[in-house]
Amino acid sequence: MNWQFWKKNEEKKNDTKPKSKLREWVDAVAFAVVAATLIRWLIMEAYTIPTPSMENSLLVGDFLFVSKFHYGTRTPATPLQMPLTHQKIWFTNIPSYTDAIQLPQYRLPGFTSVKRNDVVVFNVPGIEENNLYTPKSQWIDYPVDLKTNYIKRCVAIGGDTIEVRDHQVFINSAPAENPPFMQMNYDVYAESQINERVLNKLEIDEYQVTGRSDSQVRYGMSITSEVAEELRKLPFIDSVVIETRKEVEFNIYPDAAKFPWSGDFFGPIVVPKEGMTIQIDSNSLVLYRKMIERYEHNKDVKIENNKLFIDGKEVSSYTFKQNYYFMMGDNRHNSLVSRYWGFVPEDHIVGKAFFIWLSLDQNGSFFNKIRWSRFFNLIR
Repeated sequence: MNWQFWKKNEEKKNDTKPKSKLREWVDAVAFAVVAATLIRWLIMEAYTIPTPSMENSLLVGDFLFVSKFHYGTRTPATPLQMPLTHQKIWFTNIPSYTDAIQLPQYRLPGFTSVKRNDVVVFNVPGIEENNLYTPKSQWIDYPVDLKTNYIKRCVAIGGDTIEVRDHQVFINSAPAENPPFMQMNYDVYAESQINERVLNKLEIDEYQVTGRSDSQVRYGMSITSEVAEELRKLPFIDSVVIETRKEVEFNIYPDAAKFPWSGDFFGPIVVPKEGMTIQIDSNSLVLYRKMIERYEHNKDVKIENNKLFIDGKEVSSYTFKQNYYFMMGDNRHNSLVSRYWGFVPEDHIVGKAFFIWLSLDQNGSFFNKIRWSRFFNLIR
């Protein structure tokens, strides 16, 4: 019997050639990419806020982490994609994926579901919203998991009846809780031009002069109701009036001709819920045809003469296969929201906005670029 068997192992170990610096570097990068991809898919993903649609709750320049495990992460629908990219390869217009293989999508178990007032990241459903500022001839119908990411507040869940009356959201006929930093557009009338120091003190960033006369200057401002009250107290302010959109808006959801609503006077409308059944008629088809045609994964859908046909058969009622949500930005007059493009399907939900880990003021000076007070703030 060989009582010195360890010597052979030692010899083999000594015979192994050390890795080159290049090989070590490649291995380290490969491990980092795999680890980052798994964390990004399963646990958390970093996002930044590029537009003011959620101000003043979230500011342009906020960097935040979005939790995938709250609602449960989705399995990939588009597996053939360059790691750590979304629609395009960095700094190019080259697609970062191929849709040659499309897999059915499932959601892993989470420990909660989307609730009213959650701040949610989702893939905006409509092809139109995924191709803003792009000629229609160049529109791309992205796979679900590669559609453009939006961040909004969920104001209504499946089964809720939502209505907006004179700016106020109502859920199931009761006034909804308004976000603490919700903004609206106001017309502000001042005796003269407002000093920059006053605007900075009140942290008013979104404003412009909209009219001027010998005795008065009119401003348009996106501000909270609290800031509006502070302005009213100033001796050189004549009046502060909230903007009200009463006129029918041509791009209102679902169809301004059938439902003549506006952003401030909208609904009532029922948000679809999994298992909810509707009767098919001219009104219900206008309200819900987009979901039935695009998001319910029905293979053969036709609508003719106010009749619904699925797989070649006319159906008189329809039962929804998943939950839907109604999303709005906290900057209520300056946000592309469900009032204009409709409901968000459950399989388009990405995750819950969790906390801010960095915030940069694009207009700040070198020493005031970082908004230190926003570091590690939980998002509510």
